[in-house]
Amino acid sequence: MNAIISLCHFCELHGPQVLFCTQPNHPQESGGGVSVVGVAEEQYNTMQLLLSRTQLGDNGAVSLKSPISEPSTPTPSSTSHCEGCYSVKPGFVSHDDDVKVSYVSSRQPHNREVFSMIRQACLRSLSGEVCPGTEGPIFFGNDQQGHVISYSFYIKDFQARGFQRRYSIIIVMMDKIYLLNSWPFLVKNLKIVVEHLQDKAQKVYNVEQAKSPKEPNKLASFRINPKPARSLMELTEDRSIFKILHVSFVWILKACGNRITESLLEGPPTEDSIIDMEKQEETEEGFIKLFKKSDTEEDVEEEKKEEEKEEEEEEEDSASAVQNIRYLLRSLGEKKFHILAHHAVIGNQIIVRGALKSAVKAVLSALKCIVPKGCCRIMSYSQEYEASWKCNFLGLAPDVHIPSHIMATEMFVLVEVISPVDENVTCPPGLDQLRECDFSLASPTSLPEKGPAVLTKMEMALKNENLTKEVLEQYLICLKEEWMNKVKVLFKFTKAGGSRSEEDTKKLLQVVGAQEEDKQLLKFWMTGLSCHYKTHILSTTKSHH
Repeated sequence: MNAIISLCHFCELHGPQVLFCTQPNHPQESGGGVSVVGVAEEQYNTMQLLLSRTQLGDNGAVSLKSPISEPSTPTPSSTSHCEGCYSVKPGFVSHDDDVKVSYVSSRQPHNREVFSMIRQACLRSLSGEVCPGTEGPIFFGNDQQGHVISYSFYIKDFQARGFQRRYSIIIVMMDKIYLLNSWPFLVKNLKIVVEHLQDKAQKVYNVEQAKSPKEPNKLASFRINPKPARSLMELTEDRSIFKILHVSFVWILKACGNRITESLLEGPPTEDSIIDMEKQEETEEGFIKLFKKSDTEEDVEEEKKEEEKEEEEEEEDSASAVQNIRYLLRSLGEKKFHILAHHAVIGNQIIVRGALKSAVKAVLSALKCIVPKGCCRIMSYSQEYEASWKCNFLGLAPDVHIPSHIMATEMFVLVEVISPVDENVTCPPGLDQLRECDFSLASPTSLPEKGPAVLTKMEMALKNENLTKEVLEQYLICLKEEWMNKVKVLFKFTKAGGSRSEEDTKKLLQVVGAQEEDKQLLKFWMTGLSCHYKTHILSTTKSHH
């Protein structure tokens, strides 16, 4: 992670001061060399383990080499620095042999430009920017001076005004998106470091308070010439405190860099992969919600519950889903399977009802293979009927009644999973979930005999036993992506040019290789386009008008 972590302190004599910086140093960057003093050959594993003991552990990822050199008691020789502004001289270094990176900790960066950025961030952190509640994380910065996550906090000091000193830990980075997406991880681990420092200082404060004579009020404790500041080593009574901070900062930099990886894309990402990325932005990070719709609190709570259920229920891999859909084809027969698949690809509600919960989920998971991810709204197993606008794939318990007004429509197909196995008995995963079952199919509507062209190709591939499940899986992905590209053309055609005549639409369908029987499928799959693509097309259209 190309960032710098710094500990800053607000000194009563000198104002905001940078105490301690840790930064990665790549081999090509070490021009004149950096003179540092390291800590012993020790390693660490996690933040909690690291800060739970004074001696560092024996297991971990980053080795810290060179003989120990304990920092001496601060003896400032000039008026430019006081004890409170002191940290280490010259510093510490850690070598990560796996990636050939050294992590260097010193009082300030050796590069003038980097020091200017850190100094500016320190000033804003301790005097310019205000955190709600006075303690906690905030974000600020720009593209010129870098972007900053600052965690401000107070440390107890019995000799200070107000009995506390103000500190902050800042992380400075040029990559704004990377920094913001790392916010949850960084804030969580900075909090651990801060609490460790505060706990140590609180113990020292309690001892000093117990030793001091009782005074009538706090104002009496302020002396005529109070000590401006004490060093962090004195406040915590830990001569290794900067050694611990060094290893903590190194761990944060290394671990944060490892948690986000780059993947090589052979060509542009598919619509399904973009949908997956958008879901991650909404649920995992919780910070950048670019495509979030405004909902009421009740809707948000319901959505969170549904997402948690879906995450638990969608653990079955795609290979077994392909295997299951082939078994469905053999079990239902070509005619009934065609009806079921036809309903699925044009967006009609698929209701699977049965006592064996795992089998119901397996059927729904199998049908997902033939529909784009953006079109799949799944409720795997419910104790009550849910409307089609909420979910087009619905699993129901056997005793759930389907409302009469739904039964009167033609927009659904009902699959009954008939199992001889007792519902309390759980079958092992995979095909065994379906081999124990029989299926019956019912639908109030009769679909056209000729289905969409993409469905015909899918059925031919499913019936071809020479194709392995891995090849079949990739073939289905390619088919869906091919037709999603046609959908993109149709979406741009309908949204970008205003009203279009029926004749124009027919000409476009001929150009993209679609027929009249494909129109319903194209219209439904249009709802599965990613928010990123829709936003791009609509914004481009507005800019042209």
